[in-house]
Amino acid sequence: MTVIKALFWNKEQARFRAGFRIILQLTTFFIIMKSLKLLIGVPGEITSYTPLWIILAMAGIRLFRVLISVWLAGRFLDLRSFADFGFHFKKDWWIDFGFGAGLGILLMGSIFLIELAAGWVTISHTFHTANPGQLFISPFFVFLILFMCVGFSEELFYRGYHLTNLAEGLNFKMFGPKRAIIFAVILSSILFGVFHIGSPNAGVASTLNIMLWGILSGGAYVLTGSLAIPIGIHITWNLFQGNVFGFPVSGITFPADTVTFISIDQVGPRLWTGGAFGPEAGLLGFFAIITGILLIVGWIRFRQGSVKLQVQLAEPPLQVSKK
Repeated sequence: MTVIKALFWNKEQARFRAGFRIILQLTTFFIIMKSLKLLIGVPGEITSYTPLWIILAMAGIRLFRVLISVWLAGRFLDLRSFADFGFHFKKDWWIDFGFGAGLGILLMGSIFLIELAAGWVTISHTFHTANPGQLFISPFFVFLILFMCVGFSEELFYRGYHLTNLAEGLNFKMFGPKRAIIFAVILSSILFGVFHIGSPNAGVASTLNIMLWGILSGGAYVLTGSLAIPIGIHITWNLFQGNVFGFPVSGITFPADTVTFISIDQVGPRLWTGGAFGPEAGLLGFFAIITGILLIVGWIRFRQGSVKLQVQLAEPPLQVSKK
């Protein structure tokens, strides 16, 4: 019985072990999800026929259940403050957030310009609104809010909570904190890609690229100890992909009330463009992510003077380590 208990409970720290904390956080997340689905009746998945207001509601509900489940797990299981999961809303945090947002624009803009120059896309409309007489600016801000919800919720969920706990759980004596963090980034990136397999038009290429995106985002987190860069790039990458340049976003083609600055017709090779899944499934997306990783490393070196893993992510919080 003592041996079995030790698999779940860390006696020295007086709290559950990292793997079981993740399971309990996920359980809480899904309980909240199912409860809200029964109460509100929001559909479980997005299709091209899902109305915009439903998509926005789904994104807001997802952000809500991520925030609540992570806060509860952090408060009662991890014994960590919410800030320990990558939120330090000071000047430096917002500077890094701005860099991440700018980088997302740069990378997606480069993909669009390369495809345009190669003749793989042609511009059919500008300031496109699907419905006659529809305003442009209001729906665009709806999508901005939508992708802000997606960026905050996914980065907090996959990087802030799960990656932190994976790093701490893998921090055995034989590994040490640095190897534990590296393994945690790789494992969380694999899980991130796997969880996107169910996206429309997904395939091997899209899954591998999304895993690589996990390396980009997870790497930025473990090199800064902050979610500022991951959240910033996540928001603008999606927003400019879908509502500025008119590409599908992770396989999703948005509904009839979508607005885009540019409406495109795409004829380029799927190997490079990603086809119906969008740039995240193509070689251009692959090279953009690699470029993003290099630019993030350069930015961190410029800002911090060096590039090093934030080993505190693999360590228990101070109040636990003192027990």
